[in-house]
Amino acid sequence: MVKIAIVEDDRYLLEELVQTFEKAGYEACPVTSFACVEQELAQMHPELVVLDVNLPGKSGYELCKILKAKASVPILILTARDTLTDELTALGLGADEFLAKPCPPRRLLARTQRLLQTYDRLKGVLCAGPLSLDCDTYKLMFRSEIRILAETEGKILRMLMERCPEIVGKGELFSAVWGTEEFVDENILQVNVSRLRKHLSEIGLGEAVRNIRGQGYVLEVEKL
Repeated sequence: MVKIAIVEDDRYLLEELVQTFEKAGYEACPVTSFACVEQELAQMHPELVVLDVNLPGKSGYELCKILKAKASVPILILTARDTLTDELTALGLGADEFLAKPCPPRRLLARTQRLLQTYDRLKGVLCAGPLSLDCDTYKLMFRSEIRILAETEGKILRMLMERCPEIVGKGELFSAVWGTEEFVDENILQVNVSRLRKHLSEIGLGEAVRNIRGQGYVLEVEKL
């Protein structure tokens, strides 16, 4: 069942949204703590996020920017702030859809379905912030730059992107790339990470992959 996260502080509207999505066959998951929105969403792994703008703590705009920097998930802004400036701000921060309250349920469900279908066609493309990686061809895209990675380098970057912004242990990379943690020379990993860094450096991302001593590697994309 498709999981939809709902970030809305109006209790009555929240109940209405949950009912609307559940009647349409979705799993509706409201965020329960506005102090820990990012953590809750990370644990949910939703296929779509419905996000209000006026929220306690971080605004919906701030959350939209943060979420888009960390994961490839469609975000539908649903807000009472219905000016053109609000819409352009939301879309400029990476929102995929902008709807004004009150929104007819049929329109909300139609836009939801369209976003899910669009992202379903892109499942072979992994995103982390402004980086995109075609997991079938290992084509790396950053803004207007494109690089084709070797399979080993592509597998390393894929693992780092999937776990971003977490640190990925060397053992995990051995398993993901070579299928085992045994009988793999650590120098092989270092050589391939160096090659990956060279490709990233060519497009202005030389510092994106960091070695965390004694732990592993991490991909840093939030400042890109």
